[in-house]
Amino acid sequence: MIAYKGVKWYHYQGALLPRVPPHQEISLNRQEQNELLKLSGALFLRYTDEWKKEDGEFWFVIKEYFGGIEELSANTRSKIRRGQKRNDVRQVDAEYIAQFGYEVYMRAFEQYDTFIEPMDTKHFEAYIRSKERCEYWGVFDKHSNKLVAYSENFTEADMCHYSTIKFHPEFLKNYTSYILFYEMNRYYLESKKMRYVNDGARSISHETNVQKFLMEKFKFKKAYVRLHIAYRRDVALAVKLLYPLKGMIEKIEHPLVKKISVTLKQEAIRRSFG
Repeated sequence: MIAYKGVKWYHYQGALLPRVPPHQEISLNRQEQNELLKLSGALFLRYTDEWKKEDGEFWFVIKEYFGGIEELSANTRSKIRRGQKRNDVRQVDAEYIAQFGYEVYMRAFEQYDTFIEPMDTKHFEAYIRSKERCEYWGVFDKHSNKLVAYSENFTEADMCHYSTIKFHPEFLKNYTSYILFYEMNRYYLESKKMRYVNDGARSISHETNVQKFLMEKFKFKKAYVRLHIAYRRDVALAVKLLYPLKGMIEKIEHPLVKKISVTLKQEAIRRSFG
């Protein structure tokens, strides 16, 4: 974590991202971008502004109110009630997830089509224990009391970010996703009076159905923003040279090439803003 101009930034997959609510505007001139890149050693910076602009190619998926179970479709209400009968949902601490969350993490990871490598047990436990100011929720199968899903959340000011959510695939039939999101939405939006809950930005590194699920089932919506990227000088040159070949590169099935393809896809989004 590094602080710059009153904003905390963190490293993720070679990038430096701001640890702020997405509605908080960040403004950096070219000199400041270069200084932050030098201080951090990151390959590139990524941040956004123009919160809730009319449209665009980059967005966060958010929900701003809790309308009770009545706001949802009859089908979703039925699945939530069945989920309540088969599962318990409760907050747990980081140490519990460090000790008992790895099976859920790995089984969820097996379902992803992504170049990102999963952590081994040792690194997973260290990662969970190193997190600051995170809140954890667990879904437990009522029959076995087994942890079958969990969510890592953090709050900033009056916003809650659903940072990392993992579901054991064998228990999805028990509507674990329905009951987890319903209970978290109720807690943060109704009980805690948060301005909104945020499931994160548009996914670039891998396909995800979670955001589509939230918009269709729980009335989340896209909050459009403008994407900014500032590259380290050598990375900027590589992106410039490889960008005309992005169509060819995205067809190559190799972990390193996949990372390059994601970077070029992200650059295409950046360029869409002119």
